[in-house]
Amino acid sequence: ITMSNPVQSFWWLLFVYFCNDVDGQIRYTIPEELDVGSVVGNIAKDLGVEVADIPNRKLRIASEAGKRYFSLDLRKGELVVSERIDREGLCEQSVPCLLPLEFVFENPLQLFRVEIEIQDINDNFPSFLTDERVLKISELVAPGAKFLLDNAQDADVGANSLRSYKISKNDHFKLNIKTHKDGSKIPELLLEKSLDREEQSVHRLVLTALDGGNPPRSGTAQITVIVLDINDNAPQFENSSYEAVLKENTPIGTVILKVKATDIDEGLNGEVKYLFGDQTPDAIASLFNINAQTGEIIVNGQLDYEQTNVHKFDILARDKGNPEMEGHSSVQIDIMDVNDNVPEITITSLTSPVPENSTIGTVIALISAKDLDSRENGKVKLSVTPSALFKLSPSVSNHHALITNGLLDRESYSEYNIEIIATDCGSFALFTKKTITVSISDVNDNPPVFSLPSYSVYVNENGAPGEILFTVSASDSDLGDNAKISYTILDSKVQDASVSSYVYINSDNGSIYSMHSFDYEKLKVFQIHVQAKDHGSPSLSSNVTVHVFILDQNDNVPAVIYPFAVMGSVSHQKMPRSAKAGHLVTKVTAVDADSGHNAWVSYKLVEATDASLFSVNLYTGEVRTKRAVSEQDDSSHRLLIEIKDNGEPVQSATVTVGISLEDGVHEPILDFRQHKSHEPASKSNKITFYLIVSLASVSAVSFLTFAILAVRCIRSSASRACCCVRRGDSDEYNNNPNRNLHIQLNTDGPIKYVEVLGGDMLSQSQSFRSCLSPVSEFSDFTFVKPSSTTDFKEMINVLDASLPDSAWTFESQQPIPKVEGTRSSRTHSG
Repeated sequence: ITMSNPVQSFWWLLFVYFCNDVDGQIRYTIPEELDVGSVVGNIAKDLGVEVADIPNRKLRIASEAGKRYFSLDLRKGELVVSERIDREGLCEQSVPCLLPLEFVFENPLQLFRVEIEIQDINDNFPSFLTDERVLKISELVAPGAKFLLDNAQDADVGANSLRSYKISKNDHFKLNIKTHKDGSKIPELLLEKSLDREEQSVHRLVLTALDGGNPPRSGTAQITVIVLDINDNAPQFENSSYEAVLKENTPIGTVILKVKATDIDEGLNGEVKYLFGDQTPDAIASLFNINAQTGEIIVNGQLDYEQTNVHKFDILARDKGNPEMEGHSSVQIDIMDVNDNVPEITITSLTSPVPENSTIGTVIALISAKDLDSRENGKVKLSVTPSALFKLSPSVSNHHALITNGLLDRESYSEYNIEIIATDCGSFALFTKKTITVSISDVNDNPPVFSLPSYSVYVNENGAPGEILFTVSASDSDLGDNAKISYTILDSKVQDASVSSYVYINSDNGSIYSMHSFDYEKLKVFQIHVQAKDHGSPSLSSNVTVHVFILDQNDNVPAVIYPFAVMGSVSHQKMPRSAKAGHLVTKVTAVDADSGHNAWVSYKLVEATDASLFSVNLYTGEVRTKRAVSEQDDSSHRLLIEIKDNGEPVQSATVTVGISLEDGVHEPILDFRQHKSHEPASKSNKITFYLIVSLASVSAVSFLTFAILAVRCIRSSASRACCCVRRGDSDEYNNNPNRNLHIQLNTDGPIKYVEVLGGDMLSQSQSFRSCLSPVSEFSDFTFVKPSSTTDFKEMINVLDASLPDSAWTFESQQPIPKVEGTRSSRTHSG
């Protein structure tokens, strides 16, 4: 009997100790959103441990939350931030926000508790649930009426939380702020001046919410007031707010309270129905219900104190008038905790096996217990069996050390199943058990790797901005944060611009998106250097190159460069009536700025005055006679020629050519000489005489012009075999630097045609030269100016159809680059 009293006293004192909180030993205060790697404090110094002793004692963080957000720099003994810390995500609105850490020394086994207080920074904007609130207010409502507005939410706390509201300047309303018991502020719209629907039927206001940060952050919502001219009395609640207290185990269907509102109107305008406010969260609607006729608020779901201990929502009383009027009130329901959660046992550290010669008091494990309930319902006491060989010794806070209480003998028992029992201090105590196994023994540690070494991406031009181009993928054989990969694009240049102006990458999944539409004619290929970096500390990374090839699309219409014709006009050509079948009348030439198959053009005669007389070559665009011209043929013909490219979809253009049949037009010199001897002298008459005089006059003028130009040309280029007139880098060309062209004027009987070679559409320097053959029998001279694809028609228009069959050359001063889709065509002038 004398021995039982001390034992009973010991267990009573131990029970009182376990059912009371134990404060932490060390507390650090840091702001949220600290950079990874920031030092929180020197834990070694604060624990009184030399830095040199840390490796031997194997200091580590035991709590899971601590391992996630913090790491130990064992070389300096510092506690550093290893992951972004968001106070709102950890503690929501709770103040202060404490993150408990547990530090364990393995040799000898020892545990310390450290609390990290996370201070709020102003990193959240006040925000409204909706961007617009519509209020319907009767024009008969008297000044002084108040209308409840949606309150804003700010995830920050303290000085950084929501502080004030303001409303845009207007003549009818001002803002009134209602403060609840918990300090929350609810904005109300106060009518200062009577409304007149006939004067202004809609008022648009801007409600601004401001927080207390420095500088303050703000959020806005649009308030639209629609003025009504009927049903001028709104229902009024008996109370501006209602409160109730419920236990978390209140059964579904229980009536919490009954609200009541009255409307002094008569008939339907005075009949009231009750409903939740427009902005009531779905979570509230799932837990509570309101009877539309009686105003009873009823439990509709399972309440949970541990999840939310207070519920706030707005209720409306709306009449049945036309238009409807409504009154507002607020409800606050406080939830009381009941002992509905069993204690949870956590094995913080376990040493196994344990040497059999361990002395009494050897620490085997560190054990903690917690209960999600509050107050006495959440306080836990622990016990252990078998108690003859093991016992629990209080440690820091709610942690306990499992130690040996007797001598161990491996030969007797090589393994023990130790049962830990945790019991809470509620009036109806709940308990849980956990078994740990301890063995008794005799005395005596990659960078991310991409799936491919490089990637090739093929992208169509003219794609919509924001389209996904490609997704790179890397893997990491590590675990946890060390295997979590972020993707970034390394800075490089594409056409003297940063690659980031062309594409961006999703850091989480490696998807690469376009920033704008690509143009194959401007950019054909570029490279993206992607880096994959894991989240370890220090992090490891690897790089890969993505080759992006732009694919040409058929987005350019063929451009007719000969014969030139102004939009809606006709290009006129002349043809002798003596033309035989196969006679080359003219040649249509077109170019396409696209490449490959998209730049291949074909020609088709789609409409003709006489389809039996003319034909167009599908590939060259040559217009030839299908038969000999007869006396019955009309003297004037019109051809409509369509030029199509080979792309998908097909792009096309048309040109209209007018052909005049005339006698003796552009007869070949050879034919003139062959028939000259057969012409009898008697046919010479006055007309012939006049023609000779005219020809002589024109020849004299042409010869004089040619002589002057030849002297100038010889002065500038004495070494050339022909006389050339140059013009390069003209203002007109600089305005249209579209294409390098190699042009050669050839002859086919009486027809002079120009050979055109397409080149780089982006060439910046072009000039053309016209050269007269030294053996030319004519003194005609043609000045050809530099031309783009568009104004090449204007150049061709000045070509003289009566030029001799000599080599005329029009060429670029710069070498013609080899460009995919470069095409050769010939342009004829009749």
